Amino acid sequence: MSTPNSKALPVNTAARGETNRLNPVTEPRAVRWILTGIALVFLALFLVVPLVAVFVQAFAKGIDYYFDSLKDPDAWSAIKLTLLTAAIAVPLNVVFGLAASWAIAKFEFRGKALLTTLIDLPFSVSPVISGLIYVLMFGAQGWFGPWLISHDVQIIFAVPGIVLATIFVTFPFVARELIPLMQAQGNDEEEAAHVLGASGWQIFRRVTLPNVKWGLLYGVILCNARAMGEFGAVSVVSGHIRGQTDTMPLHVEILYNEYNFSAAFAVASLLALLALVTLGLKLLAERRMTATLSDVKATV
Repeated sequence: MSTPNSKALPVNTAARGETNRLNPVTEPRAVRWILTGIALVFLALFLVVPLVAVFVQAFAKGIDYYFDSLKDPDAWSAIKLTLLTAAIAVPLNVVFGLAASWAIAKFEFRGKALLTTLIDLPFSVSPVISGLIYVLMFGAQGWFGPWLISHDVQIIFAVPGIVLATIFVTFPFVARELIPLMQAQGNDEEEAAHVLGASGWQIFRRVTLPNVKWGLLYGVILCNARAMGEFGAVSVVSGHIRGQTDTMPLHVEILYNEYNFSAAFAVASLLALLALVTLGLKLLAERRMTATLSDVKATV
């Protein structure tokens, strides 16, 4: 005997292994326009307008005065010292960042959590404090001061002190970009290369490094930008010796305090131009790194 008429049960898509995807909740169009407008207004007021003002003031006395300000011996010395400091600090931070990120992402060892915490130390310490640390260590009355004086070695109020202070405030950038990327990629490729007989250096050069090259470039860009724009720590250890230990940010401050506004903004515009170039390279590296992470997730 047949059963009474009954309604067909709804098909359970979950039972067939299908996942229901809910559409994201979106705000009304008016709300989105308001939020976008607020963001654009803030960007214009606090970023675009000040940046435009720097270039307007830089060329206020004409293009000839602008280039004369950049060709001034003190300004040229500050530019060269800034580039020299970045050229020394950035490669050293690349070496440290690669070594630290490879160790943290690929190996388990005692002190791993401590190393990870210490990498973030410059983010939590004021740059001025980091400069004072080096004065305490290498100044004339510091821990190593008498020994340095007896061997005619000068670190504070000289280029070595500027380089050391810059390295301290910039060394987290490369490591912090590489650690998440290496952890996301895992160890499968390195283990496969090891099974095939590759040495540690070959694994690093041919497997690990190509996979993180865009993340490495991103970290180098951020590190270089911070190195060229660092003010607080460098101000403490440099001594403000004009034409000798002044970097570009310090030279801008000196010119501004002397009411030489056009010259100050001329040097500042060069820093702003470097910042814009850095921003463009950063966007390129971000896109490449995002594509790399997407490829990694697709293979998992």
